[in-house]
Amino acid sequence: MRALAAVVAAALLTGLSTATAHAAAVTVAADGSGDYRTLQAAVNAVSAGTTITIARGTYREPVTVPAAKSNLLIQGATGTASDVVLVMNKAAKDTGSTLTSATVTINSPGTTVRALTVKNDFAETGAPSEQAVALAANGDRQVYDNVRVLGNQDTLLSWGPSYTSRYRQYFRNSYVEGDVDFVFGLGTVVFDGSTIHSLSRGSSSNNGYVTAAATDRNNPYGFLFHKCAFTSNAPSGTVYLGRPWSPNGTANQAQVVIRESSLGAHVRTSQPWTDMGSTTWKSARFFEYANTGAGAGTNANRPQLSSSQAATYTRQKYLAGSDGWNPVG
Repeated sequence: MRALAAVVAAALLTGLSTATAHAAAVTVAADGSGDYRTLQAAVNAVSAGTTITIARGTYREPVTVPAAKSNLLIQGATGTASDVVLVMNKAAKDTGSTLTSATVTINSPGTTVRALTVKNDFAETGAPSEQAVALAANGDRQVYDNVRVLGNQDTLLSWGPSYTSRYRQYFRNSYVEGDVDFVFGLGTVVFDGSTIHSLSRGSSSNNGYVTAAATDRNNPYGFLFHKCAFTSNAPSGTVYLGRPWSPNGTANQAQVVIRESSLGAHVRTSQPWTDMGSTTWKSARFFEYANTGAGAGTNANRPQLSSSQAATYTRQKYLAGSDGWNPVG
């Protein structure tokens, strides 16, 4: 306990604290040297506004943070995201739905997650249903800083209590990995200075889709990728940037902007967007602006923002909402 407390103190002094004041602090360590052995046990015990610091290690457990536990700071003790791994291997076939397959589900508003990894290591090869969520971000005003989110299909979900929810999440200096629709949902999400890595599925023609946005058509802001790096080990020209998901039918109109980002050769240059079922990509709001790299380009199948339009699609405008929230600084 004393050793872990020293690590926690050092972490706080080196910038792992949050701007929000946290009245209480607890520690998690699998070896028993902390206040709790599991993150879920800590979440169950603490009140809103608590800092939970997790010692180095791998924690195989599903975690759910309820909405009532608002304004938590959940952080890895070392500051290195790969040192603290939260992992499970459930898929939709195990839990009854994609939405409930997540390794970590965070419903609490105002929560910050920092310097850790969330992973779903479900083995999708040969499985009848491959949807397996790593992180379900289901709360408003959430910040994810220096996190890794790892999976295959449906890695990262942004959701809410209704199809018209406008919950906001901000991912900064993070890494998201998957293959099919691995950033998906109806929330308003900004990825800032992050790496978006598409895994190869072993195909010479189609290695998946980065996004599957389900933005409500009355919400002007869905997913924004700002100064991100889109990388992959897949063959050139075999990955789509996204397709429109319509779980609520015509009430959905996917919205995605990728701007000032580096696109690897894996991105399909002639047509990086595609249809999902009967929902055509041309009915969605897919735009690019000032991207670079082997996967970048301009043509009739790649709608581009003008400079004046780009001023409307900034990090701050996506996240401001009606309360002026600005985690960007």
